Amino acid sequence: MAFESLTDKLQNVFKKLRSKGRLTEEDVKLALKEVKMALLEADVNFKVVKQFTKSVQEQAIGQDVMSGLNPGQMVIKIVNDELVKLMGSETTDLPLRPGNEITVFMMAGLQGAGKTTTVAKLAGKLKSKGKKPLLVACDVYRPAAITQLQVNGEKQGVEVFSMGDKQKPVDIAKAAIEHAKANQQNVVLIDTAGRLHVDEDMMQELADIKANVNVDCTLLTVDAMTGQDAVNVAKEFNEKIGIDGIIVTKLDGDTRGGAALSIKAITGKPILYIGMGEKLSDLEQFHPDRMASRILGMGDVLSLIEKAEQSIDQDKAKEMEQRLKKAQFTFDDYLEYMGQIKNMGGLSSLLSMMPGVGGKITDDMLPDEKQLGKIEAIIYSMTKEERSNPDVINPSRKQRIAKGAGVDISQVNKLVKQFEQARKMIATIVTDFEAGMVLEGDVVSIKEFGAFIEFAPGKEGMVHISKIAKQRIDHVEDVLSIGDHVKVVCLGKDKMGRLSFSIKDVAE
Repeated sequence: MAFESLTDKLQNVFKKLRSKGRLTEEDVKLALKEVKMALLEADVNFKVVKQFTKSVQEQAIGQDVMSGLNPGQMVIKIVNDELVKLMGSETTDLPLRPGNEITVFMMAGLQGAGKTTTVAKLAGKLKSKGKKPLLVACDVYRPAAITQLQVNGEKQGVEVFSMGDKQKPVDIAKAAIEHAKANQQNVVLIDTAGRLHVDEDMMQELADIKANVNVDCTLLTVDAMTGQDAVNVAKEFNEKIGIDGIIVTKLDGDTRGGAALSIKAITGKPILYIGMGEKLSDLEQFHPDRMASRILGMGDVLSLIEKAEQSIDQDKAKEMEQRLKKAQFTFDDYLEYMGQIKNMGGLSSLLSMMPGVGGKITDDMLPDEKQLGKIEAIIYSMTKEERSNPDVINPSRKQRIAKGAGVDISQVNKLVKQFEQARKMIATIVTDFEAGMVLEGDVVSIKEFGAFIEFAPGKEGMVHISKIAKQRIDHVEDVLSIGDHVKVVCLGKDKMGRLSFSIKDVAE
């Protein structure tokens, strides 16, 4: 998952800040030291990290923060704002000429960065916006490059202009423009050749195309997984031929994310799109504010909604919502919506967009997405009763299911366990708390007056200091620590209408 490592580290830093009622200057400096290390480990450019932490510290040790009601949250807001600023502040759209005027994009990048796939993804995006794109095969050196573009163009329903591999790229580009004029195509996307490294021949070829064709926008494709190398490549391309925007590919496979966080600051050029998977639909417009929110583990609700609108059957979604509200979730539901989840980029992608969820659900609670075929086989090996009522699945039934699916019984046990955990969490999220309800959760914050317990993402409750232990305690920290897993009972609402919970009153 993109930024996974960085998000985890930042979440730990902020958890410590939130647990403190007051912040000292030393608290802030210590937290920012950890933030700095997290950014450097994420392969963010050293100069960028230095400037970033300096800016955050200058704002965070101000009087307003120190004396604020919730200083921990205020520091997090400052970090969020600086991350947004670092990545470009505003979302940058592709420059498109009005009406039927032809807009020409030239794609550049090193070999292996995913340029040919990305240009087809971009053509699909533009087509969905009502444009009539033309893909142009100007990579005449890499074996099968033209064929690859033609295959991807066919999948997207976009024409590919090719003159084979014996013509000069500049001549192909000029002929493509004339072809577009004759066929009322208003966007031309030129796929150029990449090399294994930046060299003079490559740059001259790109310069020749720009000198002979009116290129409106030069887009550079860089591989996120190459980290600082991607930043250096972007800098060189910008200095030698001039680029207008950047597309970062393979961000879904980069747990660090240093390239995405450094490129704008180093080159001054905006990131326009990010590649988040291998499918031709896996290209997202880059929103700095949404990405900052994802990095900090606060989710990306707007992108989640956009994905859902594109991929999910709305009637089925409403039906599912009603079932979840009734705390009903079966293996049949799992099968029905597995396909839709795949269309939206997979479970890990979705969870990264859900506020507070990504960092809370562990890998052992999720099925391995590479094993989804086996999971489907296991579920299809269940009887109708077992799929609708998982509670009836006993050891002997598991043996039969495993045999029917052709898997080891341990895989059946794992799936059933994951399902039970997910169902339990869903029930906690959608169910209103009632007096007498016994719940389990983790201590996420400690105050002088009590402790806050998180039962599920977005579901918290407070245990007053008087309800923590049977004996009197002077300090919450004497009994509880951040991260402790505890069992509580809901006491109902207090005189002010707030839900109250108790640890000491849980039945033994």
